[in-house]
Amino acid sequence: MQSSAPRHPQLAPSERILMGPGPSTVPARILQAMASPTLGHLDPEYLAIMDETRELLRAVFRTRNELTLAVSGTGSAGMEACVVNLVEPGDEVVVCVNGVFGARMKDVMERAGATVHAIEIPWGESFTEIQIADALERHPKTKVLGIVHAETSTGAHTPLEGVAKLVHDTGALLLVDAVTSLGGMDVRIDDWGVDACYSGTQKCLSCPPGLSPVTFSPRALEAMDARKTKVQSWYLDMTMLRNYWGGNRVYHHTAPINMTYALREALCLVVEEGLDARVARHRENHERLRAGLEKLGLRYIPEKSLTTLNAVQAPEGVNEAEGRKWLLENYDLEIGAGLGPFAGKAWRIGLMGHASTRRNVDLVLAALGELLA
Repeated sequence: MQSSAPRHPQLAPSERILMGPGPSTVPARILQAMASPTLGHLDPEYLAIMDETRELLRAVFRTRNELTLAVSGTGSAGMEACVVNLVEPGDEVVVCVNGVFGARMKDVMERAGATVHAIEIPWGESFTEIQIADALERHPKTKVLGIVHAETSTGAHTPLEGVAKLVHDTGALLLVDAVTSLGGMDVRIDDWGVDACYSGTQKCLSCPPGLSPVTFSPRALEAMDARKTKVQSWYLDMTMLRNYWGGNRVYHHTAPINMTYALREALCLVVEEGLDARVARHRENHERLRAGLEKLGLRYIPEKSLTTLNAVQAPEGVNEAEGRKWLLENYDLEIGAGLGPFAGKAWRIGLMGHASTRRNVDLVLAALGELLA
């Protein structure tokens, strides 16, 4: 008797050239690592892989922070992990908002019970040290200042080199979103004095989405250890997670084992290339792309652009959604739409990790040239 169960064709997703705001193209070597045999989450071999991953993360974050690990979840889980571990109900915080992800950090802070003082500037602009210093002076009880290093929604880059001193001089902690910069732009946790930082795997690390690298300074650990209340989230509570990722290896949750393999392999690729060389590659490809886009008459949205994400205004008379659809159908090429005030008015072109190549730059310029012609 034949089974009546429906038959499904073999899974065969299209091979796209991913040049949007993420995910980025994943190298075969990382996909092969994901296909390795699954171990138990407390198997000694897997615990050794976790240790290697932490060591590699420290190298890529440029930090010696003991508490450096990968949260099970995407970059937004890393954001929540940083917030709920550092913030208690009633704490005062300052959040710098110049796009979607600054606004999301503000929302997460409010959900954690903080009194949030937001510095809001027009989308596409970058924060200055004067603006940050003024906010800290107006709110002297600030416990945490949160800022987005690489604002994915607008492509704006806010340099951080002098920010930590302003924050630390008031006794506060510096929390940084490096989701679209880690592994593609300069991120120096120790040199810049960053107290907590989170990122994602699917951007410049060119790993599938699913883990969020985070790191916490000794000052951040002191703040955690001095808490008067339990961390709002059981799943993201670092007092337990650090005992699983290190310490006594106390079971906390079933980690995504094969995703850890993928992240380890992605970090190996970063270290093998060299951080300085990788940053230079992203910068050179950005400059080539920018010159070509401006030659096509496309205008950049941010004054200070990321080298990993290029946000440009769609030309008058062009339906940006139809343009993106045409690129996907004719070139298997994905670019991103604008968000917020730029919805329907902008394109976001990613040059992240494995996708940041001269070949891809020339391809997107040729495809856009054909589209606009």
